[in-house]
Amino acid sequence: MGYVGNHLATLVTGVFAIILTALWPYFVDFAPILNFVFVMAVPIMWFLVFTCWISQKSTDYMHKHAHTEKKSLSNTQTIQTTTVGTTIGLSEIKQIQNELSSDLNNLKESVKLKDSEIERLNQEISNLQTLVQIESLKTELANLKMLASKRK
Repeated sequence: MGYVGNHLATLVTGVFAIILTALWPYFVDFAPILNFVFVMAVPIMWFLVFTCWISQKSTDYMHKHAHTEKKSLSNTQTIQTTTVGTTIGLSEIKQIQNELSSDLNNLKESVKLKDSEIERLNQEISNLQTLVQIESLKTELANLKMLASKRK
């Protein structure tokens, strides 16, 4: 955040506005066009100072809530859910994470079992298709033998 707390733009424009305001009385008598330049520049610079200051205050206000949540999370190691309003400790999160990891491992094992069962069933289907083809060939051969015996 720095020494000026993100108000560097405000500081720079403020210093320039102060310098212009301080120099204005010394250059009034030189030329009327120079007086016109100061009449225009000084209020514009103070307006820029005000705009920079307000915008930085707005940004600080908007980010204050997020900053305090991060700070409280790192200091107390707790998470507060906004929808339910409960506080969960880091140990409870680790416990839930371990439970979910064991559930995931169980699911992986069951998927492996299912995959091996699917592979076995695919092999059985292949074998059955081969058996059906053999039986159809036997039937066709028997029909051909019958036709051959009728012709003799």
